[in-house]
Amino acid sequence: MTGFARQAGGDESFAWTWEAKSVNSRSRDLRCRLPHGYDRLEEEVRSAVAAQVTRGNLQVSLTLDTPRSRPAVRLNRELLSQVVETLNELQAESRFERPRPDGLLAIPGMLESVEETPDEAEQSAREAALKAGLAATLEHLVTARQDEGQRIGKAIEQHLSDLEQLVAQAAGTAAVQPEAIKARLLEQIEALCEAVPALPEERLAQEAMLLATKADVREELDRLAAHLEAAGELLAGGGPVGRRLDFLCQELNREANTICSKAAVLELTRVGLELKSTIEQLREQVQNLE
Repeated sequence: MTGFARQAGGDESFAWTWEAKSVNSRSRDLRCRLPHGYDRLEEEVRSAVAAQVTRGNLQVSLTLDTPRSRPAVRLNRELLSQVVETLNELQAESRFERPRPDGLLAIPGMLESVEETPDEAEQSAREAALKAGLAATLEHLVTARQDEGQRIGKAIEQHLSDLEQLVAQAAGTAAVQPEAIKARLLEQIEALCEAVPALPEERLAQEAMLLATKADVREELDRLAAHLEAAGELLAGGGPVGRRLDFLCQELNREANTICSKAAVLELTRVGLELKSTIEQLREQVQNLE
């Protein structure tokens, strides 16, 4: 199922945005996009997604916004000590004017820019906020997927209802098959008798029985009805049912193919083709379910 969710939070010095989106897929496939230094959160993301989503192509991303504060400046006292020691040595050897403080500070490396890093407590609080934001984002994503699932469920219920009506039509049409088979068989017998006048009546009876057996679609119709009942129960039970419904669609299509191959009357062929078309529409919707 498809869905999208976004959650943002933070403060003046640390802002974050979680985004999660999913599209249809036969299995679960997750991609994480995390900022440098926060790769350790990937395990948390994968664990949280696996606990709530069983099917779909998902992408979860985290964006951080840390406004730059005025950089702190630190005096390189080790370098200053070395410079002062050198100046003292030079002054002892010869008289010269000592450099002014601003001259000393202009020496490359004397002043260093230092980035402020959060302490352990602040970093822990940030990670806690990020994990809470992730949980809220996935909760909204699941809600969006469930809303779409309800809409898809209504479409699937309609397809199941259409299939039940088609099965009923096929059952009514199948009842006229014996007469159609009888008429066709009489035509074939006449043709055979002209070609082979001495054809035994026992052989004709065997051929008639064989044709009637091959054209009987009652078993296929019974299995179609059973599969449709099972699909309705799965849909009413809720939960992740996409894979099982997908399997039932394969079985429904198998029975519809057999009915088409056994059809002895044009009307049954038409109903069989409508069955196949409706089953394909059902399968397309089922693949959107978790």
